[in-house]
Amino acid sequence: MPVLFFDIGATLADAREEADGSLTLLPRPRVLAVLDAFLDVRKGVISNPGLSEGASERAASALREAFPGRFTDDALIHWGPKNSREIFDEAVAGTAGEGIPASAAGECVFVGEDHQERAFASQAGLRTAAHPVFTGAALENRPVLWARIELPEDRGLPALETVANQTEVVPVHIASARLVLAMASMRGAAALEQAGFTVDLRGPVEDTAAFLIRDDRPLTPAQGFADTPDRATTRATSAFGVVADELAGVTALPLLPLGSAPGGVYVAAPAGAPIEDVHLPGAKPGHTERLLPDPALLSRPGETWAQGYAAAPTEGATEDLAEPGPPASAAGDGRPSPGTIAAVRAAVTPEVLRGHVARISGVEPLRDGEALLVRSRDASAADNPRVVEALADRFQNLGLRVRLHRFRWRGRRLFNVEAEHRVAGADSTVLITAHLDSTASNGDFIDENGDPRPYDPTVDPAPGADDDGSGTAAVMAAAECLHHLLAEGRTPTRNVRFVLFNAEEQGLVGSKFYARAAATADDRIAGVFQMDMIAGRQQGSTPTIEIHAGSSVPGPVVGVSDALGALVADTVPAIDPAVTVQQLTGPSDPAIGRSDHASFHERGWAAIAVTEDIFAPDGGPGAGTRQYHTPGDTLIDQDHSPEFAATVARAVTATALTVAGL
Repeated sequence: MPVLFFDIGATLADAREEADGSLTLLPRPRVLAVLDAFLDVRKGVISNPGLSEGASERAASALREAFPGRFTDDALIHWGPKNSREIFDEAVAGTAGEGIPASAAGECVFVGEDHQERAFASQAGLRTAAHPVFTGAALENRPVLWARIELPEDRGLPALETVANQTEVVPVHIASARLVLAMASMRGAAALEQAGFTVDLRGPVEDTAAFLIRDDRPLTPAQGFADTPDRATTRATSAFGVVADELAGVTALPLLPLGSAPGGVYVAAPAGAPIEDVHLPGAKPGHTERLLPDPALLSRPGETWAQGYAAAPTEGATEDLAEPGPPASAAGDGRPSPGTIAAVRAAVTPEVLRGHVARISGVEPLRDGEALLVRSRDASAADNPRVVEALADRFQNLGLRVRLHRFRWRGRRLFNVEAEHRVAGADSTVLITAHLDSTASNGDFIDENGDPRPYDPTVDPAPGADDDGSGTAAVMAAAECLHHLLAEGRTPTRNVRFVLFNAEEQGLVGSKFYARAAATADDRIAGVFQMDMIAGRQQGSTPTIEIHAGSSVPGPVVGVSDALGALVADTVPAIDPAVTVQQLTGPSDPAIGRSDHASFHERGWAAIAVTEDIFAPDGGPGAGTRQYHTPGDTLIDQDHSPEFAATVARAVTATALTVAGL
C-alpha cells in the first residue's frame, strides 16, 4: 500500500515565525490541489520543526490549521532532523497500523524540495519527488527531467503559465521572454509541445538542484569565445568544464550540464556537491545563483504593483488596487522633504554605522554587557544564529513587529530577519534590505603543516565589515531613524519593512526563499531598496555610488526599478554633492542577478541594489574594497569608510522613507 510523505517547509508551505514563537504555515501554489488529488492515498509528514521547547506541538497545530482534514493519521507524522536516512527508515516502519501491514520502502514516496534530504530518502529505499506536482510521477515511477522551454514569438510567459499549471511542469528560472528552465515529466513535456512550445530535455532531476553560474572571464579569441557562431553555447560548455573539473573527486555523482544561461551556464548539482564554493577565474560578486522551483514564477505577481506604486502615495491614497494614486511626495517631486533629510542626517551617522558594524564583525561584543565577539556570520558558522537573534532583539526594542523567516540550506536551519511598521489602510509596503551573512572564501589559509588549505566556514574568521556588515548597519540605522520619526508624531502612509537576508553568499538563497514566500502571501511591495557593500572606498578615489536597476526579467519591472534608482540618484546631491552617481540599468547592468534585489525582480517587483564602486565601466574592478571575501574585510581596513557608508545609507533611507510617505 503506497504512502506519501511530505516535507513541510518550502515544499508544502512557507513558514512564518513570530517573535513570540507562534508559527503560521502558508500553503505553496498547487499544493492543495495535489493533496486533494490523492485523497485515497495515505499521507504523512517528515519534517524538522527545530529543537526549541514545544516546537513539534506548534508545528502540528500549524499543520492542522493550514491543511485541515488532509493529514489525519498521527502515526504517519514524523518530526526530527533529516540529516541521515534514519528518520526515513523510521517513517517506513511506522506505516504499519492496526490491521494494516507495513508498506515496503519502495511503495513510499518522499516529496521534498531539498535535494540532500531526497538523497537520504533514496538511501532508505523511498521514491522521491522534487515538488508536490510530481507526486503522481513518483508513484508511477515516471522520471522527472530538467527542461529548457523555448517560447515562440507569438506565445508569451502567461500562455506558458496556463499550460504549465495544468500539467506536470514547474519552472525554476526565467532566462528571458523566450527561454525558461523548468522541471517536467514526459507527460508535462508532451503537453507543452502540443501547445506549441519547444522542449529540450536535459537529464533527470532525481537528487539534484539547479544553479546559474556566471562566467566573468574576459572574452578573448584565444579562449575560443569571440569568433564562434554560437558564443553562448561555447562559453557555457567551457564554464561547465571548469566547474566540473574543480568538483571532480569532491562528489561521487557527476554534475549535469543544463545549457547556456544569462552570462554563464545552468548546472544541476547532486546532493553533497559544494557548488557555491566554486569560483571561476575572475569571478565577481554574485557569480552563483540558486534556482528554486515555483509554479507561480511565470505569473510574476509583483507586476501588479510595478506601475504606479514606486513613488510615495498621495494624501488619502486609495486601497483600490486597480487605480493607484499618482506619484507624489511631501516635496511634490519625489524628493525627500527638508524635514526627512534632517531626520536622516541626525540618525544615520558614521558613528552609528560604525557601532553596528563593530558589534556584528567582532570588534566589540555582540550585545552590551556580554563578552561574545562575533568571529563569522557565515551561514555555516556558529555565530550566525546568534547574530540573527541579536538583530531581531534590536528590531523588537524599536517597537517593530518582528518575524523570523525560516529556510534550510545544506541541512542547516537558517533565518531571515523581518521587522515591520504597519500602517492601517496602507496600499503597499516599502522594503529596506541587506544581507546579514558573510564569507571569507577568497582568503588564504594555512594548515598545521604550513601548506595552503581551503577556507573552512565553520572555524575561519569572516568579519564581513563591508560585505555586508555595512548594509546591515544601514538597515538598522534606517529602522532607528523611523523610530525617531514615529516618536515625533510623523507616520508613513505605507508599511515600512526592514529585512536582513541570510545565506546571500550561497547564491542569494535567503532572499530567494523570502521573495517566493512573499509572492505566495500576496505581499503588496511598492519597491525594494537593497544595500550590499556600501562602505568600501579606496583612499584618493572619487566617491562613487552605484545604483543597479537592470533585470533580465522583461516587463514593467525594468522601467519602475529605473524610477526607484532615479529617486535615489536625485537624493544624493542633497546628502553630499561631491559624490558621483553611476546608474546602471538594462541588459548591460553588470549586477543583474547578483544581489538580493534580483530575487524580487524575478517576480516582477521594482527593486534596486545600491552599492559602493564595485563594477568599473570597462569591466574591471571598481574603487571599492580590495578585501572582498577575505578575513581582511574589517572595520580597520584602509578601504573601509563609515563616512562614505553614511552618505549611501542616508540617500537610500531618505528616499525609501519618502516613497513610504514620510
